[in-house]
Amino acid sequence: MTVTAPTLLYIDDEVALARLVERGLKKHGFVFEHAADGQTGIARIEQGGIDVVALDQHMPGLDGLDTLERIQAIPNAPPVVFVTASQDSRIAVTALKAGAADYLVKDTQGHFVTLLQVAVTGALDRARLLLARDEAEAEIRAARDRFEALAQEREMLLREVNHRVGNSLQIIASLLNLQAGSSQDEDVKAALTNAMGRVTAVSQVHRRLYTSHNLKTVMLNQYLEALMEDLRRSTEGNRMSQLILKAVPVEIDPDRAVAIGMMINELVMNAVKYAYPDGSGPIHVELQVRNNDVELSITDNGVGLEVKADPRSTGLGQRIISAMATKLEAALERDPMHKGTRIVIQFPLVHVTEVRQAASAG
Repeated sequence: MTVTAPTLLYIDDEVALARLVERGLKKHGFVFEHAADGQTGIARIEQGGIDVVALDQHMPGLDGLDTLERIQAIPNAPPVVFVTASQDSRIAVTALKAGAADYLVKDTQGHFVTLLQVAVTGALDRARLLLARDEAEAEIRAARDRFEALAQEREMLLREVNHRVGNSLQIIASLLNLQAGSSQDEDVKAALTNAMGRVTAVSQVHRRLYTSHNLKTVMLNQYLEALMEDLRRSTEGNRMSQLILKAVPVEIDPDRAVAIGMMINELVMNAVKYAYPDGSGPIHVELQVRNNDVELSITDNGVGLEVKADPRSTGLGQRIISAMATKLEAALERDPMHKGTRIVIQFPLVHVTEVRQAASAG
């Protein structure tokens, strides 16, 4: 690979000293150019192609500090090594504050040329490092912008998918409801109604997701309120008119929300069918957090243990409840002290941070 020799512009009104500098720097592989005053030097820099500048302080017209200030105003200006015969350290401090890459004191015999070569080489190296850093930071910013754009696109697609799935499940639930309404067979009607409730429990999760700002978690209390409303509408007469929900805000992942919804659907439907044989009564669904566990209870004040098993039952509801309890790692118990029926489901609360970390890892 061919390495291009760096071009140095030496701005100094001393022509003889400039020749000494030229001979010394050419030995070290520099392309040398000379400007006898600040204005000429600035005009040359503006043309481009200058890699580094050595700038004298004392010159007619613009002095070194004025020239340095104007060089710094040029876009992508080359690094400047400030050169002066003055021993006054205040000039050095002023030059460095104004943006000079380095500073050195010259002599009239040209002995400073070796120091100048070291200084301009160092200035070039630092300029390359700064350029590489800026390019790397620009690439990082561009990559971050691309990632954010992809993340927004992914979120939009997920929201659209949840919307479509939710709509499709709602259509299925509506068809099941129509079929149940047109059936003359009570067993078929009950089976279709139960199936509709199960589909609705899933569709409500998707509805929560596509109407929420967060696609990774569901507010369980809001989900349960919507599910209760669906159950009230799906039951003929007023058998669920006293379906009451009391729930604290809990954020949970969609899979666990589906499992909870399915269990509540089965347990509430059981209470509707068996708790009050002569009519309707209150059914309480309560959600609370105790320590690091979620406690969910479904309670009625009905016949309790005196309920008679339906010989036509297939046991599907119980199998669904057991499967969902296993998915939740939940303990499911019947409260023996309650006169009616009180089912208590307790499962560990997975914190939102853990949910999001698991989703990101997946």
